[in-house]
Amino acid sequence: MADKRLKSWGNNRSGQLGDGTRADLRTTATTVLGLTGSEVVKIAAGGAGASLGHGLALLADRTVCSWGVNGSGQLGDGSVFGHNAPGRVAGLTTTTDIAAGGAHSLALLADGTVMAWGQNTHGQLGDGSSADSNVPVRVEGLHKVVAIAAGLHHSLALREDGTVWAWGHGLNGQLGDGTSASRGTPAQVTGLTGITRIAAGANHSLALAGAPGTANTVKAWGYNATGQLGDNTTIHRFTPVTTQGAWSGGVTQIAAGANHSLAVTDSDNRLKAWGQNTSGQLGDGTTVFRVTPVTVPGLSGVRTVAAGREHTMALSGNSTVHSWGHNGSGQLGDGTTTDSTTPVATPATLTGIDELAAPVGGDFSLAN
Repeated sequence: MADKRLKSWGNNRSGQLGDGTRADLRTTATTVLGLTGSEVVKIAAGGAGASLGHGLALLADRTVCSWGVNGSGQLGDGSVFGHNAPGRVAGLTTTTDIAAGGAHSLALLADGTVMAWGQNTHGQLGDGSSADSNVPVRVEGLHKVVAIAAGLHHSLALREDGTVWAWGHGLNGQLGDGTSASRGTPAQVTGLTGITRIAAGANHSLALAGAPGTANTVKAWGYNATGQLGDNTTIHRFTPVTTQGAWSGGVTQIAAGANHSLAVTDSDNRLKAWGQNTSGQLGDGTTVFRVTPVTVPGLSGVRTVAAGREHTMALSGNSTVHSWGHNGSGQLGDGTTTDSTTPVATPATLTGIDELAAPVGGDFSLAN
């Protein structure tokens, strides 16, 4: 928030809200402990189940804090014991970006290399092994990286030359290399150049081709059973395809939930959504899956978006947080546990927000 206090709400059974408790759930915002007075410059949320989750915060001194579940070492503190308040990730002092997957975490360093820690069953740490690590290890062969993203069991990196690299679980084509193989080290995504943004869902991936706000296109690949690739099919794609959509003025942002996808358009800062809609996470007033993008009604001036397992959040121009979709754990932050198929505003006390985060596999929310 404006005073740099980090807020959280939703499921808290593994301490993922960082408020010093493991209260079952919070339906309105609580404060993450220990970070008051620290300048939080970036947040990330990970999770591999409704009750399992962890949070990350990048501080102005380029160190990283973590909290929540830690059974696979995803907190990076040298242990496998979870904690319900932030603690330091071991050995990181030059971090510029962070990302959180199902049970693994990523950090981009100032020298353009990437560190990873946590679960590594599918090679999502990119160190050439399948061994979990409770401290950061270097992703092999990556340099000149400018952005990172983490899915449920796979990882993405965008290099300064506009190419995208992927590693980890590949069964559904989410690595975009034309195969269903998993990879323990990064491989280039087929046919992508000029990429400026990346996002990772549970088992699908997104990329923005072209500069934000220009005549750009959204590319997608991986799992597509609910239309999350937006190509008017439900066919899994093992190399990138173009998402269908009339992007008036181009796209400025993309985001991916577990099985749904989002894009913010430039001309009017409206939000588009597509894919799974079981709990109303597309925000169009229905629970109908969409295989091409639809406009989320009632929202304009959208500044940033985030997507969780089955819920979505958007920050409007006046810093109001709107949420919709599944709310069984209070992850919409509106004081209820009632699902909503259209955007609802969080309480007015949640002000001064600049950034939102939600886990692709979990049911909680973060705001900074």
